[in-house]
Amino acid sequence: MTALSSIGRWAGDYDVPNTAALVRTAGRVLETRGDQDRVFRLASVTKLLTCYAVMVAVQEESVGLDDPAGPPGSTLRHLLAHTSGYGFESGAGILGPPGTRRTYSNQGFEVLTAQLTSVTGIEFAEYLSEAVFDPLGMTATHLRGSSAAGGWGTVADLSRFAAELLAPVLLEPATFRDLITVQFPGLAGVLPGVGRFDPLDWGLGVERNFGRTGHWAGPSPSRQSFGHFGGAGTFLWVDPDHGIACICLNDRDFGAWSLEAWPPLCTAVLRTYSGV
Repeated sequence: MTALSSIGRWAGDYDVPNTAALVRTAGRVLETRGDQDRVFRLASVTKLLTCYAVMVAVQEESVGLDDPAGPPGSTLRHLLAHTSGYGFESGAGILGPPGTRRTYSNQGFEVLTAQLTSVTGIEFAEYLSEAVFDPLGMTATHLRGSSAAGGWGTVADLSRFAAELLAPVLLEPATFRDLITVQFPGLAGVLPGVGRFDPLDWGLGVERNFGRTGHWAGPSPSRQSFGHFGGAGTFLWVDPDHGIACICLNDRDFGAWSLEAWPPLCTAVLRTYSGV
C-alpha cells in the first residue's frame, strides 16, 4: 500500500476514468500515480497560477496591492482575497461593501487581471506565461479564457509549481509571506460545493482554511497549509509545516464523491510522509 493507492479504486467506486496525482517535497518527488503528462482542465486551481503572476507584478511594482480595483472602495487586495463584494460569476452584481464578507468570486479575478493587462499592456495569458510558466519550465500548461478557471495543465508541470511554492525563487520572501498571510481575518463565508466556514480564511488568492472539520482535504493538513481545489475535480495543496505538496487531477467534476474520496487520500499522504 502507498499513500496514493486508494486512487486505484476511484474508477470503480466513483466512475472517475482518469486520475493523475503526485506527492513531493521541495527537492524531490516522493510518489506518483497515473499519467503525469496527461493534460487536464484545472478549473479554479488556475487561481493559484494567476495569483502568483499577480504577485510577480506586485514585486515588480507594476501594480500595488492597495491600488483601487473593482467596486468603489475595493483594491487588488480585496479582489485576491475574495472580499471585494462581487458575486461568484461575472454579472452577479455587488453583494456588499468591500472587506465585510468573504464571497468567493471568479468575477473578482477576471477584473483584477483585466486591470493588470491595462497597466502593463500585456494580455494576461502572455503575462502568466512570462512570469510563471516559462521560468518554471511549465511547457504543457496554458490559459484558455478566464484567469479564474481557464487553465489546462499536467501534474508534471504543477509539480514544478509546487516545488516553487515549497521553496520560492520567483517571489522574494516578503512577497511570498504576503501571498500566504490570511487577509481580512475573521470573515465568514461559503466555500462553493463544500459549505460555510466561520471564519473562511484566505490569503492573496490561496485558500488558508485547511485543518478544519468538513474541509475538502480533511483535517490532516496543518493550519499553515495553503492551496486550492477546482470544480473539474482537481486540487493542489502545500503543507509547509511538513514540507509536502500534493497534487491530484482527474476528469470527473468535483462533487459529493470528492468530499468522500479526497479526505482519506490526503490523510494517507500526511500519515505516510510526515507521520501525522
